[in-house]
Amino acid sequence: MRNKRAGTALAGLLAADAAVHLYWATGATWPAADERALSLAVLGIETSFGPGSVLPLAAVLLTGASAALAHTHGRGGRATRAVTGAVAAGLTVRGLAGLGWAAGVLDSPPGSPFYALNLLVYTPACLAAAWAAARLAAQAGAATRVRP
Repeated sequence: MRNKRAGTALAGLLAADAAVHLYWATGATWPAADERALSLAVLGIETSFGPGSVLPLAAVLLTGASAALAHTHGRGGRATRAVTGAVAAGLTVRGLAGLGWAAGVLDSPPGSPFYALNLLVYTPACLAAAWAAARLAAQAGAATRVRP
């Protein structure tokens, strides 16, 4: 039961993140006033949030959400387990990068909105979701192994 709740929550988080990326693909910049402010808050640098940048991310997030949800419900076998493991790996890398930004190892302007958002929201969310995805992939995989 706990795995199903964690897997469903993980899939929901990834799907919600994908929905925000799809929203940004329309040219909207909520919660920021403009694209520059959005890029500084989300990434800490000035960059495009056009469809060419955000649609591939939305696709990856939706794929991860679908795989995690399917794996949670015992569907898809090794493929959904592998994608759920890849989600865990990707979120772990992002979480560790977030720690690097917070510690000053990676370049991040301390006065930018990104610095605080990374420290208080992005990094903790990524590390928690990575832990949930890894646990889901490992426990569900262990449950499906054939015992001699």
